[in-house]
Amino acid sequence: MSDEHHPTHEHEFRIQIDRVHYTVQQAEMTGSQLRQVPSPPIGPDRDLFEVIPGHKDKKIEDSDVVQIHNGLRFFTAPATITPGNLDISRTEA
Repeated sequence: MSDEHHPTHEHEFRIQIDRVHYTVQQAEMTGSQLRQVPSPPIGPDRDLFEVIPGHKDKKIEDSDVVQIHNGLRFFTAPATITPGNLDISRTEA
């Protein structure tokens, strides 16, 4: 029988974050761990998303656990998008 389905810590997985290729060893990673992969790490001002081909991209929270496999792709986007929100300090008369 093959050891093909035998989990191992020593396996390397090739993933992408913002189109940059990285190699990780963990078969499962939290969003927080994924944020530490790039250098410098992804800051709190950006959200992390998993690219899911044919479906809506999935936002990855810091506590979410992601099953890692070769070819997994992620991207970041600004955490707060507030177009036209320049009148924050305006008070009503």
